[in-house]
Amino acid sequence: MSHLSILPTVIQDLDQLAASLADLGCEPIPGGLLEGFAGDRTPVDLMVRFAGEHWIGWRRQSDGSLALLGDLQRLSRSRSLQTFLGRLTRRYAARVALQEAALQLPMATVELVS
Repeated sequence: MSHLSILPTVIQDLDQLAASLADLGCEPIPGGLLEGFAGDRTPVDLMVRFAGEHWIGWRRQSDGSLALLGDLQRLSRSRSLQTFLGRLTRRYAARVALQEAALQLPMATVELVS
């Protein structure tokens, strides 16, 4: 039985999220439908395959943030989700900070190196 959970995040920039996911070796797919219980499908703005056949996605909320959606109960049995979300959050924060720095210092060269 699959149940989709919604986890609020502070992530707001969909493009930086997609780039951060790609940096971590994921293949982000714009849009799509996450399948939940009894074939119920929920639209998302971005989704990636995680942990084999499982998918997670992000959907824009009314406050402008992107909430994480997925079968978090099933995925949370593994510490890999926590580790992945920590790495993703750090990568996203670095990208957003560098984007802001580039806006503040237009003559500087700003890049993110792994």
